Amino acid sequence: MANSTFTIKNARVVTLSGVLHDAVVHVENGRIAYIGTASQLTGKEQAYLPEAIDAKNGYVLPGFIDIHVHGGAGADFMDATAEAYDTITKFHMEHGTTAMLATSMTQSREALDAVVSAVDAYQKSGSKYTQLAGLHLEGPFVNPKYKGAQNDAYMMDPQIDWLQDWHERYPGVMKQLSLAPERNMALEAIRWCRAHGINVAAAHTDATYDQIEVAVNAGLNQAVHTFNAMTPINHRNPGTAGAVLSDDRITAEVIADGHHVHPAVIKILHRAKAPGKLVLITDAMSAAGMPDGEGYSLGGLNVTVKEGVARLAEGGSLAGSTLTMIGALKFVMTHLGLPVEEASKLASYNAAKQIGIDHVTGSIEVGKQADLVLTNADFDIQAVWVQGHTHML
Repeated sequence: MANSTFTIKNARVVTLSGVLHDAVVHVENGRIAYIGTASQLTGKEQAYLPEAIDAKNGYVLPGFIDIHVHGGAGADFMDATAEAYDTITKFHMEHGTTAMLATSMTQSREALDAVVSAVDAYQKSGSKYTQLAGLHLEGPFVNPKYKGAQNDAYMMDPQIDWLQDWHERYPGVMKQLSLAPERNMALEAIRWCRAHGINVAAAHTDATYDQIEVAVNAGLNQAVHTFNAMTPINHRNPGTAGAVLSDDRITAEVIADGHHVHPAVIKILHRAKAPGKLVLITDAMSAAGMPDGEGYSLGGLNVTVKEGVARLAEGGSLAGSTLTMIGALKFVMTHLGLPVEEASKLASYNAAKQIGIDHVTGSIEVGKQADLVLTNADFDIQAVWVQGHTHML
């Protein structure tokens, strides 16, 4: 599919510096070529307007970037097939996500080998839907005490030889490793990953505040689904959550669905983190976009979905989510009172910067890919463009 050339007019364009009203965005060959208000148009830019898409005073936002997502529409990244990946990327693209990290689960070496290989192949094939920016390995180097929906049968200390092997065979595919930093060899794994350009997040961890600080000094720079599956904050024992809140070297993920974290606590997290250090994620599993019921699976464990909330059939732990990125954006705007330009940074730019693709995408700027979402005034999605490819909904 060739990159497209198009213009959007009568739009409220969400940029890093604020919202442009009565604005025009022109795209040439999949790249943003012009952004401006209607009053700024010169004779050359006026030529864009006759065939322009009328936004009808809706919003044009940068496409969302989800760095922690397991699946959707009945498929899981652990399926390790192109067909499953098409299903997942199409579903999330329709909800505004234009780039994502395929996220694995705690499983066997053989299953993880298959996922790394499948992500590499899918990236090389050039998806026509949401782009896979790489792989997020969540586990198996985590702590059974905070296993959540991860399978403790496969949990172990970090295996640096596994990381080396994957990096050598599939260079550049691994973008994030999530582990419990208190495990044996964790600090060595953190140092190895950071030396090879891979982010490292605290995940499913029983670490103390001091252990997290040691890990951060070694290179740990992120926290998976903050407040979930980690030692909580106490005024005398800050734990992992206290370290995430107080250390600006840590970028915090959060699942903004109202089930994983109370809105008031997300508001505290937002206030505590330095600008650019909070990222919205979905942690969506295969049941996202599917009806309530039994028979779903996450990491080989049975999951039941009731009223849109996914829980393990045995034990009742939350098992990922059925959230979409547009849902997360609306949630923080509604429950935290964030303006759209701030919510957009949490959904797009901050993640792009965290995984090192902000020079290509994550914001609406001249020269960047046309990864765009058009909504109406109520933030219902009307169209999505991935690398300039049009998907009218």
